[in-house]
Amino acid sequence: MAVEVNEAEPGVVVVTVDYPPVNALPVAGWFALADAVTKAGRDPSTHVVVLRAAGRGFNAGVDIKEIQARGHSALVGANQGCHAAFGAVYDCEVPVIAAVQGFCLGGGIGLVGNADVVVASDDASFGLPEVDRGALGAATHLSRLVPQHLMRAMYYTASTVTAQQLHHFGSVYRVVPAAELEGAALEVAKRIAAKDTRVIRAAKKAINGIDPVDVHRSYRYEQGFTFELNLTGAADEARQRFLED
Repeated sequence: MAVEVNEAEPGVVVVTVDYPPVNALPVAGWFALADAVTKAGRDPSTHVVVLRAAGRGFNAGVDIKEIQARGHSALVGANQGCHAAFGAVYDCEVPVIAAVQGFCLGGGIGLVGNADVVVASDDASFGLPEVDRGALGAATHLSRLVPQHLMRAMYYTASTVTAQQLHHFGSVYRVVPAAELEGAALEVAKRIAAKDTRVIRAAKKAINGIDPVDVHRSYRYEQGFTFELNLTGAADEARQRFLED
């Protein structure tokens, strides 16, 4: 289990998440991911970051087993870790390209929604099963991928959409066969890396600066309701049902 970093091309840093079997990250994993993305962006030799995952799915959210085992300390850690990781992608000093395969759920939406460019395999699906887990969060980021009313319907029903649907909305840049995903993401990365990094870094700041929603504050507001649900016991019951199923 690890977050691995390597330079795939000059100026192109690839951050790979590998937490078998489904890339459901423990608390430490979210912070490791945040640190890796932040460090890569601060390196002046980095022009662009590609965020990818090993295995059959991009991300399955938080490690529910850890939360059930450790209680509120793990819940607080997961909240803080997710906030750190999502924020690291958004605040990375260079553009972040998310390469998504298979399932992208829960925390995966937070990462992808805050990325600059999304490339997906044709088997990718996206959704927030939070209400089925007794939690709330990442509606902030789903709203960056789909229109408002679709976001609400997806949130309330815990349903998913395909990469092809997101391509229709313009939030996924390219949809390719799974075998071509890494190559497609690197192709976009190399095009960005070829630009003057001083200009691209300024562009990232400028685009974030005109964003109509403060993603940091918006997400923390959502997390407050997640903690309330835990205090009522509703969240713990929902997580236990999920584990038993």
